[in-house]
Amino acid sequence: MISERARIVQGATTAATSADKAAAVDLSIVTPIYNEKDSIPDLLKQLTAALEPLKLRYEIIAVDDGSHDGSIMVLKRFVAEIPQLKIVRLRRNAGQTAAIMAGLDHAEGDVIVTIDADLQNDPNDVGKLIEELNKGYDVVSGWRKDRKDALFRRNFISRVANRLISRISRVHLHDYGCTLKAYRTSVIREMRLYGEMHRFIPIYATWLGAKVTEMPVNHRARQFGHSKYGLERIIKVILDLLMIKFFDRYLVKPFYIFGSISLGLAMLSILVFFWMLTLRVYYETSFIETPLPILSAILAGVSIMAFLLGIVAEIMMRTYFESQGRRPYVVGELINFNRAQ
Repeated sequence: MISERARIVQGATTAATSADKAAAVDLSIVTPIYNEKDSIPDLLKQLTAALEPLKLRYEIIAVDDGSHDGSIMVLKRFVAEIPQLKIVRLRRNAGQTAAIMAGLDHAEGDVIVTIDADLQNDPNDVGKLIEELNKGYDVVSGWRKDRKDALFRRNFISRVANRLISRISRVHLHDYGCTLKAYRTSVIREMRLYGEMHRFIPIYATWLGAKVTEMPVNHRARQFGHSKYGLERIIKVILDLLMIKFFDRYLVKPFYIFGSISLGLAMLSILVFFWMLTLRVYYETSFIETPLPILSAILAGVSIMAFLLGIVAEIMMRTYFESQGRRPYVVGELINFNRAQ
């Protein structure tokens, strides 16, 4: 399917010595695992069967997310049998996003593919994702077009959530929740994920100028156990989406949003105040007969608080960038610069 290793590392921005290349890993498979002991043997068998024909140097990073069903013992039994298997065991259950982040942090491949451990993602789609990636993309997101899940509780709710996410983020994908995705490591290496934000990596990547696409992938019915997620996850996803939207627009200028809120509340307070005076002068309505004086005072107080909060946020933003040595921009390419200087 893919015969040349050089194809998977196209677009790399740094050179390596011949010794480094010999020890390099082309492809990292990251799979978060939480109480999936029954699925692990078939998962590893199917992964190795799908990856060997690709003729790539690969590693499989299994992240045990604090499982309590013996998943870690099952994984350890396969280490001797599968030398490419690496295990990251988290001390406690931290959630899927944290588990994926742990896998990304320990991945060494030029390309990283994430896949669920419950066998609903098809390992045979990994090669297809890589082929699509080699067409010039930085992120290829899987789309479970024919999803084998509960019609209303999973499918309908998921479609609504995906449309909402696409509308808010302006990054239009059919299926944000599909874990099966392929990434160029150079694009996601500096990302930090929290909450349920692993599904939003394509959004982050797009905002950073990466080329993102989506392709249909096979989806299979769950064979073992049951889903670890309920409808309450939708609320968490929406809150996380609003948070990253805030980061995208206001991370380097937080005072703009807090200042806007402050000015809006101040104007509303003034309008309420003048309406209160109008009632008093023209309609002889006593101040104590209406709640307008209290409302005006509250709006003025909240306006001042929003203004001060904006100043604090601005100070924190500047401290963050300067203490981390970061810049509020991302350089995509440098041309004709003397790197020796």
